[in-house]
Parts: sequence; structure tokens; C-alpha cells
Amino acid sequence: MKIIKVTYTVKSSFVQKNLENVNKFIADLKRINDPAIRYTAYVGADGKTFNHFAVYQNDEAQKKLFTLDSFQSFQKQRDESGLEIAPKIEELKLASASYNIF
Repeated sequence: MKIIKVTYTVKSSFVQKNLENVNKFIADLKRINDPAIRYTAYVGADGKTFNHFAVYQNDEAQKKLFTLDSFQSFQKQRDESGLEIAPKIEELKLASASYNIF
């Protein structure tokens, strides 16, 4: 299992477009319905800091996300938007859960 957390802050003027882009690749993930990928995205109280949590059963699942055109477009537009805070990527280890992830 691989768990990744990504945190970044967009400009206020880009929040709506970022939400649209996130929703596009999440819709693609739902359509693919790969049980080896669990993905959630959140917006912080400031309304412009995003936190993404991806849980992959294996490396192949992570690679599948990276091949989605909608995900690549999301990353490109996000990175070219003039971020206030660049993405911070952290790999996490599961300590405990109240449910089976996989």
C-alpha cells in the first residue's frame, strides 16, 4: 500500500478552475472504478489550500492515475496558474483505520 498526501495553495482567482479540474479527474477515477485506488481532495478553511490524499494498493494503481489525460491537465494548469505555495508531497504510512481500505 502507498499513501500520498499533496498540499498546495492556489491564487484566489484560480480556485474555481482548480475545483473544476479536480472534479474532472475524480470523475474519470469514478468511471474507471479501480478498487486499487482511493482518492479524496479537500479545500482548507482559507478556501484556496488544497489537500489531496491518494491511497494505492500498489504502484500499478498509482501509474494508472498518472496516465489519465484529465489528471495530467489538472497538474499542468495548477502548476502554470502561479501558485501561492508549491505542492508539498508527503508519503504517509498507515497507523490505523476503522475500516478496511483494501
